Amino acid sequence: MIDRVKVIQPKGNLDASKSPEFRDEVSSLLESDAKIFLVDFKDVSFMDSSGLGALVLAFKTVRAYEKKLVICSINEQVRILFELTGMDKVFEVFTNREEFDKSLLSRALS
Repeated sequence: MIDRVKVIQPKGNLDASKSPEFRDEVSSLLESDAKIFLVDFKDVSFMDSSGLGALVLAFKTVRAYEKKLVICSINEQVRILFELTGMDKVFEVFTNREEFDKSLLSRALS
């Protein structure tokens, strides 16, 4: 099951200058065998509305392919942005990669 997960790990600021690169990376992975796309935010220090827009677009695109996009390791700034925009209700957010892995393993065993 773990081989059916693709990890996307943006770095630095996810803003207007990095959003196109993020969207391209997600698009390039859509044809893979992956069923789950994990966006690991551990190296993202800041995200603005452009980054959030790119993330929402990626979520919709991945869902159109009948795949799933989940998130882990968001910092306080990103968490607050998610809460203010209601995106914390849209995205499945894991505290870190270990929590995601445990969840994946428990789903595979059930």
